[in-house]
Amino acid sequence: MLVIGLTGSIGMGKSTAVAMLRRLGLPVHDADAAVHALMAKGGAAVAAVEAAFPGVVVDGAVDRRRLGDRVLGDPAALRRLEAIIHPLARAGARRFLAKQARLRRPLAVLDIPLLFETGGEALCDVVIVVSAPAATQRLRVLGRPGMTEARLQAVLDRQMPDAEKRRRADFVVQTGLDKAHSLNQLRRIVTLLRAGAQGAGRPRPLREIIGRYG
Repeated sequence: MLVIGLTGSIGMGKSTAVAMLRRLGLPVHDADAAVHALMAKGGAAVAAVEAAFPGVVVDGAVDRRRLGDRVLGDPAALRRLEAIIHPLARAGARRFLAKQARLRRPLAVLDIPLLFETGGEALCDVVIVVSAPAATQRLRVLGRPGMTEARLQAVLDRQMPDAEKRRRADFVVQTGLDKAHSLNQLRRIVTLLRAGAQGAGRPRPLREIIGRYG
């Protein structure tokens, strides 16, 4: 099974790419959704987060707004939070991959916003980065409810620059035009990777597959 890492900075169109990959028949592990579950009522991270940040749990679930206010602009607090969340999130991703392997899926996708920042690429055979022009990114993000310039900057400060993500990627999908253009790029990539993961034998060398994308 080939493991595809999907990542991209905030506002780059990753959610749209995930929906497209699911349309193309690929199983996707949504790291953001997994983290939400960890901090929901009964979630595995709730007790540890409350111990580290007293007062952020309301009715048995982590209040993400309260938690965000506590860690925004505080690198030490953010590191404490990540030390709780990242190991649990990584374990969830491994369980997902084990399940897909048992189902003999040829391809599986890990949708991880901070893939490079957290070393998540170690779980992946190939990485797709979604990207868009900076002006498009800002327009998308600042149009979200509750988003401000300060919050956007705080998020960007946590994330690896888009140019560096594109440099590290095996494939870059541009989302600044229209959805049809993005879908065509993803369909082409998936077709190549499916060809490399045919049957039960070992896939063709990834560099051979990637070399055909150009």
